[in-house]
Amino acid sequence: MGISDRRQREKEQRKSGIIDAAERLFFSRRYEDVSMDDIAREVELNKATLYLYFENKETLFATLVLRGIGILEEKYRECREKQVPGIVKVSLMGQAYYQFSQEYPDYLRLIHFYGSERFSRENPCTAEIGKGYGTCRMMLRDAIQEGIEDGTIRADLDPFLTSMYLMISFMGILSMEDKWKRVIEAEGFSYEQYCQEFFRFITPALSTGEAPHTGNSFQLHPSILHEKK
Repeated sequence: MGISDRRQREKEQRKSGIIDAAERLFFSRRYEDVSMDDIAREVELNKATLYLYFENKETLFATLVLRGIGILEEKYRECREKQVPGIVKVSLMGQAYYQFSQEYPDYLRLIHFYGSERFSRENPCTAEIGKGYGTCRMMLRDAIQEGIEDGTIRADLDPFLTSMYLMISFMGILSMEDKWKRVIEAEGFSYEQYCQEFFRFITPALSTGEAPHTGNSFQLHPSILHEKK
């Protein structure tokens, strides 16, 4: 390996170390409670070095959001590649979003926080974040289109609008504030039951009635329900 290659590798390792350090802090604190000074101390570099890699705290935070969206996108790709009817594929994508929320709650929190108006639309990561989330929604749209074509999803539904309804519903349910979870629990239901019922009653709204009985139709598998909270 030449000197140039070695320097490039060292630069990439340092950048990755900065991102990892920022991740530990943003996962354990609120955005407002993390500073570039904090990140510099965590990674044991001076703050000036951080600015060689990241313009500001917002850009570094956005980089972590991209990490999270990349994980969600990969889960959706796995669902897309399965050889199953369209309505089952849509169901699996709903389950994948739920599973992502359970396995990576901190990434989900960062993703939703980044969607607030406090962040600059001029941030170079914003377009890439939108593209990543849009890719997930388009995979869901394509699954809906497959379901229409294979006869398992109603033909009178528009794939784009339906994908928007579902993605926004997923986002709303999985970012529910604790106060609403307490309301549900006060009525004798768990949050997991609430999620399962949502996925279950969506099926009749999409289905032509010809969907095969696979056990996947918008019902969360017990192994998913008992993932880490």
